[in-house]
Amino acid sequence: MRVVEKRQLLSAEEIDRTLQRLAHEIVEKSGGTKDVALIGVRRRGVPLAQRLAKYINGFAHVEIPVGTLDITLYRDDLSTVAAHPVVQSTEIPFVVDNQDLVLIDDVLYTGRTARAAMNGLFDLGRPKRVRMCVLIDRGHRELPIEATFIGRKITTADTEIVEVRLQEIDKEERVMLVDRVD
Repeated sequence: MRVVEKRQLLSAEEIDRTLQRLAHEIVEKSGGTKDVALIGVRRRGVPLAQRLAKYINGFAHVEIPVGTLDITLYRDDLSTVAAHPVVQSTEIPFVVDNQDLVLIDDVLYTGRTARAAMNGLFDLGRPKRVRMCVLIDRGHRELPIEATFIGRKITTADTEIVEVRLQEIDKEERVMLVDRVD
């Protein structure tokens, strides 16, 4: 399978503005920063969570705790991902009990990643509340999961893929809509 770029959905500047808006929304809808912590879903959710924490610190002058969650072992398609999936570390340097957690991911699609992330979180404790923040919501849900904080909603076809490319991982910064071509 190969992919063909169709169009750019967000530029680097638009990603930055969107994350700044989302940072303000998180604080506003949380009634402040008390007990708020961000959990980035590995891979691209991690730098997004770190950036959101930096923006919140910039205007609220509060260090928001940030953790990293690897959901590999919680996936319901683990056997189809790879013969030997690579499990990376979950790094949550704070207790999740009674915390107001915001799960951060790049794209919300079927909802299965979010379900796996929640399973992983609840193995670590009992948060007061769990909400989700995504850069892109592309629809096509298979589970009853919705994000509380959404950067941009777009309508996609089943053959299309939303690729979030971040400087920290991909050495470029943009969001692209691509098409699968057999």
